[in-house]
Amino acid sequence: MEIKNYDELSSLELDTLREIGSIGTGNAATALSQLIGRKINITFPEVRIMGYNEAIEWIGGAEEITAGVLVRISGEINGIMLSVQQMEFVNLILETMLGESIQDYSTLKEMEKSALVEIGNIMISTFINAMAGLCGISAELTVPAFTVDMQGAILAVPMAEYGGQSDYIMTIGANFICDGKQVPCRLLLSPDVRSLNFLFWKLGVTDG
Repeated sequence: MEIKNYDELSSLELDTLREIGSIGTGNAATALSQLIGRKINITFPEVRIMGYNEAIEWIGGAEEITAGVLVRISGEINGIMLSVQQMEFVNLILETMLGESIQDYSTLKEMEKSALVEIGNIMISTFINAMAGLCGISAELTVPAFTVDMQGAILAVPMAEYGGQSDYIMTIGANFICDGKQVPCRLLLSPDVRSLNFLFWKLGVTDG
């Protein structure tokens, strides 16, 4: 039976999304570790379906300034994936790759922005490729977009594109552990409802 919006998800379908989120995040952590040349462990990911306002609070509030890398997904599935790069994460990347750190997003230089885009894009690509491999589907990704803005404004993008179908978004949260320090990893995935139904059908969760 097909769902018409996120709030119709059954417990089995929610468990399936949690499994996808867990596998995808684990693969993203491995890719990050290889890219920066440091051992990265990851706490068990928390995967939830949240309302947009709840998701904004979950990542720290609407007015909190943060960086975001956004990629659009097309092909057999359609949607948006967003890597929310909070300050601890940003400085882990910048210190490792460039030997630099920042106190304020407004001081980011072009080389630093490029490093953050590269990291965000690789993490998202690795996540989506893991999901595609698990489900036996193909997915194409756009060139990543980078922004620094209030978190409420950043989340307004998927809300504007898919909010007509649902007021919910898939949130994936975990902590990367590097040199004994925990750094938050926040990913937001917003596939359209048709894509959700297709994923469940491919995985044998529904009979289409």
